[in-house]
Amino acid sequence: METTLRGVGVSHGVAIGEVRHMGTAVLEPPAKQIPAEEAEREQGRARQAVEAVAADLIARGNLAGGEAQAVLEAQAMIAQDPELIADVDRRITVGSTAERGIYDAFSHYRELLAGAGEYMAGRVADLDDVRNRIVARLLGVPMPGVPDSDEPYVLIARDLAPADTALLDPALVLGFVTEEGGPTSHSAILARALGVPAIVALPGAGELAEGTVVAVDGSTGEIFVNPTAEKKAALEAAAAERKAALSASTGPGATSDGHKVPLLANIGGPADVPAALEAGAEGVGLFRTEFLFLDDSKKAPSEDKQVEAYRQVLEAFPEGRVVVRVLDAGADKPLDFLTPVDEPNPALGVRGLRSLLEHPEVLRTQLTALAKASEGLPVYLEVMAPMVADRADAKAFADACREAGLQAKFGAMVEIPSAALRARSVLQEVEFLSLGTNDLAQYTFAADRQVGAVSRLQDPWQPALLDLVALSADAAKAEGKSCGVCGEAASDPLLACVLTGLGVTSLSMGAASIPYVRATLGKYTLAQCERAAAAARAADSADEARKAAQAVLSGE
Repeated sequence: METTLRGVGVSHGVAIGEVRHMGTAVLEPPAKQIPAEEAEREQGRARQAVEAVAADLIARGNLAGGEAQAVLEAQAMIAQDPELIADVDRRITVGSTAERGIYDAFSHYRELLAGAGEYMAGRVADLDDVRNRIVARLLGVPMPGVPDSDEPYVLIARDLAPADTALLDPALVLGFVTEEGGPTSHSAILARALGVPAIVALPGAGELAEGTVVAVDGSTGEIFVNPTAEKKAALEAAAAERKAALSASTGPGATSDGHKVPLLANIGGPADVPAALEAGAEGVGLFRTEFLFLDDSKKAPSEDKQVEAYRQVLEAFPEGRVVVRVLDAGADKPLDFLTPVDEPNPALGVRGLRSLLEHPEVLRTQLTALAKASEGLPVYLEVMAPMVADRADAKAFADACREAGLQAKFGAMVEIPSAALRARSVLQEVEFLSLGTNDLAQYTFAADRQVGAVSRLQDPWQPALLDLVALSADAAKAEGKSCGVCGEAASDPLLACVLTGLGVTSLSMGAASIPYVRATLGKYTLAQCERAAAAARAADSADEARKAAQAVLSGE
């Protein structure tokens, strides 16, 4: 009998196949006492396991490249965290085995994060994965991870750690569904980068029996359990029609009446460039530079190393637009040399531009490296600051850019509601705005972007969020400047039309989403997009906004 479940669709496409479940987590090791003379040996075992797991995560990152590499290197840093290691040593000294010391130390830290209601609580899945890998190594049992299968399947998991998501084989994993997570979690972002259909925040997904046939629609968030032959045929036909439309859609992004909307790519580094070029990206709308800084949490990379990495990306888009975000550290991306210790709420503390202004030498080196990397290239370089709150922040960043001799446009990310509310003031100091809808939603609704339980409030269709987008776009238009969207909202083809109708001047997304957005945008006129945007803003909920926009665009 066919039944339908609904979660949050986070990556487009349809997958039909049998269910396979993620490998179970490592069992809790026994709490046995060891004699004092064995403590040093157990501490050595623990450290060896930690280093081995960290090395494995880094190796996986090197294989995956790009954004996935940055995520996995951040996990390696978790494994090697000095405070955690010190806690493990202390527990072993008073009688724990290596595996029990690891388990208890990580569990204690997990409880602190999970119960704090902070942005860092969204990294619980990452912490669990690191703990499980270390304990598995110590116990000599298989690592938790994706199941072994010779046949393609749909993966079901409570949550997916970045180490697993980054190396999923799209030839075997047709799609995945998780019980937890949110639309802007690491797994969701990496799923879009891989082009794998995915649904998150679907309670009860783990109860689906192994081998059950399901159809996953990553666009709508629906999963059809035991779909009928008719349903399978309808979904396959829709997927084929969509694929044909994607193949037929080429060239720059534009509405059907010729209103240009440049479609840009979000990238994490040089490894993401080939996919962006293949998708027809007109440039880069968000170059996350954090990946360079995650290699060593103790110190910033040298100017020469930064120049080399930046130039690789800039050279790939001759006469194209490349928007670079300077280092966005803090919150879930702590760096020992930059991030304050023991902040009560890192998401609301010293992160992003605030960190850089407290460490001007780090910002100066990065801006100087960007200036050198762009010398002699015809690329249109734009550099923006994360977490800009007001005009004073914008001025401080613009002044730093000028002092570094940077020949580029200076911009501000709108991730804090105050920046949207006072956008015209901010634009007195900078030349463009870029909306980071992931964090903007988080701060607008006080809803952690990594927590599935509040995914309703992370939905970029929320009318209040659309109001802030409209405020920013209107301010930019009044000042004769540009306002793009680089958050995950831009990867939704229907929402891309609404954002265009709100006055957004460019859209940036994971490379895999560009063909979908290009094809959808090309179906409608600017006037239709504007009417859809007005209808969405008049709604009272995200679901109503989505339906209202769809009704307008479908002519209902």
